Amino acid sequence: MLRELKEEIASGSAEEVISALLERVKRSRLNAYNVLAEESALARARKFDESPWDGRMAGIPIAIKDSISTRGIETTCSSWILRGYIPPYDAHVIERLKAEGVIILGKTNMDEFCMGTSTETSCFGPTRNPWDTERVPGGSSGGSAAAVAAGEAPCALGSDTGGSIRCPASFCGIVGMKPTYGLVSRYGLISYANSLEQIGPLASTVEDAALMLDVIAGHDPRDSTSAKTEGGYLDGLEDGVRGMVCGVPKEYLGEGLDSSVERSVWDAISVLEDLGASWREVSLPHTRYALAAYYIIAMSEASSNLARFDGLRYGLRIGTDKDWHTTFSEIRAAGFGPEVKRRILLGTYALSAGYYGRYYLKALKVRTLIKEDFLRAFQDVDVLVTPTMPFPAFRIGERIQDPLSLYMADVFTVPINLAGVPAISLPCGFAGGLPVGLQIVGDHFAEKTVFRVSRAYEDATPHHAARPQEVI
Repeated sequence: MLRELKEEIASGSAEEVISALLERVKRSRLNAYNVLAEESALARARKFDESPWDGRMAGIPIAIKDSISTRGIETTCSSWILRGYIPPYDAHVIERLKAEGVIILGKTNMDEFCMGTSTETSCFGPTRNPWDTERVPGGSSGGSAAAVAAGEAPCALGSDTGGSIRCPASFCGIVGMKPTYGLVSRYGLISYANSLEQIGPLASTVEDAALMLDVIAGHDPRDSTSAKTEGGYLDGLEDGVRGMVCGVPKEYLGEGLDSSVERSVWDAISVLEDLGASWREVSLPHTRYALAAYYIIAMSEASSNLARFDGLRYGLRIGTDKDWHTTFSEIRAAGFGPEVKRRILLGTYALSAGYYGRYYLKALKVRTLIKEDFLRAFQDVDVLVTPTMPFPAFRIGERIQDPLSLYMADVFTVPINLAGVPAISLPCGFAGGLPVGLQIVGDHFAEKTVFRVSRAYEDATPHHAARPQEVI
């Protein structure tokens, strides 16, 4: 846990801890990191050892997803088009982490521009799951999750547009939290889909995730969607669940769900019952439209957001002796991978004249219906309990040639982003030796309730303590 690690570093040597982690990463076959900030991390550790500073995470090493801007450290979004780009500024979350004393280890691998469910679309090659190196770690924050699960970082930041924190947390057997939309500033997060994405923590325990969220959450005037909140996510963490009501959406337990995953989720619900909670079936009737609405909205926003990458100001640059239109086309053809091109094309089509109303506007209306489903459900229950993913981690290469099967894997996570509510994934068992994730969903800005339920379950079960063997 981060609390114990902070005490260990304070009484020992930050440089020794950082050096050991860096050596572990160098020996690893997981390919969890794109860039190691070895020199700056060791320099900051030595400075800490010489004159320790205060902070809730003072001296703690952390891994950062490669879509979050870090001043002086290359930030690529795992794309050729941004190779060599070194941001001149820190994201808001990085500013807040540094103010609390963290030491950045490096930038973690991810699906290119956050577009994927397996971390296979990265220009750096796929990250491997530490529980089985022939399987994916989930995506798009797969590098962050694999690093935490394998002990290559005690904690990490990811971002979640349609499940990109919770999916890899589930596949790698750790805790991953997607906050309420607007709780964490998106300033410095390289955009994929503005109206859906949020930065959040990946950690080994619920307490660690709550501490990290306490640090990174807060109002930022540079982000127009940033909410003014109070924090205090460690408060009431151990209050238990007695008297609470858990809703179980019937649409999330049925066809397409792996039987082992379903069994683990029902076992988890039984544990919550034993702890004093009750459960009732609820309905989110518009769930069946969520995937279609999500991908129309996300791809449309991606089409707009990624238009800025032209190689003329930063990143990949080729064809400098040609006219602008040819240069722009050739740079993007060479710099973007197949999945990014696919989503740009589909988004551009959905926004085109004659189809904007038929697709994009209709998807926005469906989004409103999905949000209303959640609001109605939370009138009767405190949290919703669902599977995070419909199956355990699949093999590398098994689904990458079938985009629709990858999109279908997000069936339980994308409705959460459409509604803008918070959700956490935490380990609830194993299926064939692979971790299974339990998703606990709360009402808007009800992170404290989500953490409280998650902590009660975690304390009553051994799953969070399981760790894969070291991969060398």
